[in-house]
Amino acid sequence: MSDETSGPDPYLEHRRLLFATAYRMLGTVTDAEDVLQDTWLKWDAVDASTIQNAKAYLVRMVTNLSLNRLTSARATRETYVGPWLPEPLLTSPDTALDVEMADTVSTAMLVVLETLSPVERAVFVLREVFGYSHAEIADTLDRPEATVRQISHRARKHVEARRPRFDTDPDRRAEVTERFMAACSGGDLNAVMELLAPDVTAWSDGGGKVTAARRPLHGADHVARWFIGVLAKPESTGLTLRTATINGELGIVALLGDVPIGAATYDIADGRIRNLRLQGNPDKLKGLSPL
Repeated sequence: MSDETSGPDPYLEHRRLLFATAYRMLGTVTDAEDVLQDTWLKWDAVDASTIQNAKAYLVRMVTNLSLNRLTSARATRETYVGPWLPEPLLTSPDTALDVEMADTVSTAMLVVLETLSPVERAVFVLREVFGYSHAEIADTLDRPEATVRQISHRARKHVEARRPRFDTDPDRRAEVTERFMAACSGGDLNAVMELLAPDVTAWSDGGGKVTAARRPLHGADHVARWFIGVLAKPESTGLTLRTATINGELGIVALLGDVPIGAATYDIADGRIRNLRLQGNPDKLKGLSPL
């Protein structure tokens, strides 16, 4: 038995890395945890003494299980009711923003990763996020290294062309967030509009289970009126808004009592909110449960 398998269980030792890989591959907490459960069952049946590099073996297992799940999930997402958004995930204070929780886990990035093919997504995550070599990725995916290099180049160019570039000043983001929450809580339509970029777009993921716009909303006036209207509905009585670090960035969580019922993530440019993403599907809020 190698030294790596004679110490702590490699699955437990690398679980955070495995979850981070699966989550970036799939964009959902539930699917990522299902992949980890399947990985554990397969790992438990393996003779660990025959494994020379347990970490590489586990990453390969998670990647391929995620690929299989993502391929089947894409067909389901095509028939999803309304816009599909990744599941929000709290990344602070309970999960540190280390190498497994860097800015590549932002909702904006996960939305861009959705536009890649499953194999392109796997190569991009392993190469650009976790720094695996093309040779290591080729071994993981059982593909020629030259092919992996081509896929990596294509995926990186695709992401760079679509990755949003916005303000990253945390103080500015905190200020805009607090003002936006105050305006929403007070039902101040004009104040909300002033904090939205004129060309703002809002996506609302309700999955057909809660109030949500079936199509993206465009323009500050349209978005603000819809958002204030939702907050004014009887079912929103008692709702409170709270800041939280969601997918590596300051965002907003809506709660009824102690129960999270929604999350908002967004980009900020020139002190105004753009690309507002509202997640309200109750089946996709597991990542907010630490609240």
